[in-house]
This record gives sequence, C-alpha cells and structure tokens, in this order.
Amino acid sequence: MRSEKVTPINQASLCDRTQPAECEKHGAFEQKVTMLMGKALRSQCPECARIAKEEREARAEAEQALNVRLAISRKLGDSLIPKRFADRSLANYKAEHKGQAEALRFCRHYVKTFDQIAESGRCMVLLGKPGTGKTHLGAGMANDLMRSTSHSAVYRTVGSILQSIRATYDRSSEATEASILASLIEPSLLVLDEVGVSKEQPSDFELTTLFAIINGRYEQVKPTVVISNLGPEQLPVAMGERCVDRLREGGMIVVPFEWESHRGKEGV
Repeated sequence: MRSEKVTPINQASLCDRTQPAECEKHGAFEQKVTMLMGKALRSQCPECARIAKEEREARAEAEQALNVRLAISRKLGDSLIPKRFADRSLANYKAEHKGQAEALRFCRHYVKTFDQIAESGRCMVLLGKPGTGKTHLGAGMANDLMRSTSHSAVYRTVGSILQSIRATYDRSSEATEASILASLIEPSLLVLDEVGVSKEQPSDFELTTLFAIINGRYEQVKPTVVISNLGPEQLPVAMGERCVDRLREGGMIVVPFEWESHRGKEGV
C-alpha cells in the first residue's frame, strides 16, 4: 500500500510580529500576529483575555462548589441523621464548663485526625448521663466529617437498626438484613447511639446484630463511635464482651459525661 509523504510545516511559513491594535473596551495594545500556512492569527486584547480567563475560572469554581454541595447533600441524606440533629456541629456545641470543654476537645481532635483514625480503626465511646450532649457531639462529628472531608458517615440508633432488620422479615420488604448490615459496615464512620437504652438484659437478637455490625467494621478496620447512657462497667452487658473487645483494640477513646442533664438548654 502506497503511503503518503507527510510534508512538515516549513519554518519559513511561521512568522511572528507585533503591530499596534485598538480594543473597543480597553484601548490601544500591542497585538501579536502569527502567520501560519498563509493565514494571520492575531492575539486578543490582553485585558479581554485576562477577564475571559477569570470568568472561566469563576465558572469552574462555581461548578466545583455546586458538585461539592450536591455530594454533601447526598452524604447527609444517606447518613439519615434525624432532623433535630441535622444542624448539629462541633462549632455550635456550647461548652459551659470544664467537662464539656474536654469532651468537645476529644471530638474535635477525632475529626481533625480522622485520616490517622481511619488507618487504625480506632473507636470512641461517649458514656454517661442522659441529656449531657452526647448525641449532639456524635451527630456533630458525623456532620463535620462529611462537610469537610471526602469521608462518609452514618448515624443510627440501635433501636432503629433492630426495627429495620425486623421489617425485612416481611415478604414484601425490598431490603434485606444483609443490605442493612452492609450499609452500616461500609461508611468511613458509624455513630451508633442509644446503646443499652432500655437498661435491661439485651436479647440474643440484639447482641447478635450488634456483634455483626461491630465485628464487620472491625474486620474492615473502620472506626465506630458508640454513645450510651451507661457506665464503662455496664457496656459489656449491653453490647456483649466480644463487641467491647473489638472496640478496645487499637486504643479505644473513652469520653465520660458525668455532669447533670442540660436537656432543653441551647447547644445540648
């Protein structure tokens, strides 16, 4: 097959020069003229070129910001944080005394160093009296993590999980127990609230479900934040020793909430 010979552009056909030119908006400027294959290519007014570049960059930034907001919206929706706690953040938690300030410091550090936390799967437990701000901080960590990083987070109460799984036993349910467990194991962070809320001996079903979640995340080296009104000595009864052992590995962070309830006060 006969091949065609490609003739390179003759260097003589390229010629750069400058000439005076006038922009209707910005006045006189030096215009660069490049001759290419007999055609004259003329440069744009530098000021017009600068403005056009800034407009392109602004549009790109706006598009990127929109994509970020949409991604955050999708993540916040997937997190299923209750409406009451949707606006909770670490910034709007009111630390009125030393105990609250210390708890807030631990939570801020956890989010700030989450890349390192995620590598080790280090867990945290917020334990203590009801109405002391544990849920605010837990939801705040999830919200802040999703708003400021590419990590995903999910907030669930134990009761809602058990209810969702029981609902799958209905033949008309589209969800499965496996899909619900997967939705709790896959996120970068799981905030698990109301552990041991009934203060009664948990059922085998509850203990088995909790272990499936905690062990699944443990095997994937995924950190979990557990929130409970119980004390450290009561947690193994509510969750099972095996769950607590999984949480301890990697250096579990225990944050006590020992002050009286501030329920109803702003920021709690």
